[in-house]
Amino acid sequence: MLNTMLKGKLHMASVTHAELWYDGSCAIDANLLEIAGLREFEQIDIYNVNNGERFTTYIIRAEHGSGIISVNGAAARKCQVGDRLIIATYAQYTEEELIRHKPKLVYLDECNKIVRASNTIPVQVA
Repeated sequence: MLNTMLKGKLHMASVTHAELWYDGSCAIDANLLEIAGLREFEQIDIYNVNNGERFTTYIIRAEHGSGIISVNGAAARKCQVGDRLIIATYAQYTEEELIRHKPKLVYLDECNKIVRASNTIPVQVA
């Protein structure tokens, strides 16, 4: 049996561009891709913290070190510059692979600079 699990996440990324007439996708700073273990053309789910929109698209590479998070094509209608996003990707793992699996979680500030990276999320308490 395969389990679908979180592979990598950019948490609280800030939208720097929303380009309606650009190829549909999400351009992400190449440095952030590397650190979060994400790949160009990989499917991603985007969760807009500002308005609750949730949608699926794919990654294209933005300039290394640019801080760019550009939501393009039809998806540009689902966000505005400055909105905060959670960008997640998932993968399927066998039970054996799950023993060693740790997602790559990258937490960003409002300028898309890395605040911290982790592979666990603290237990939520009441």
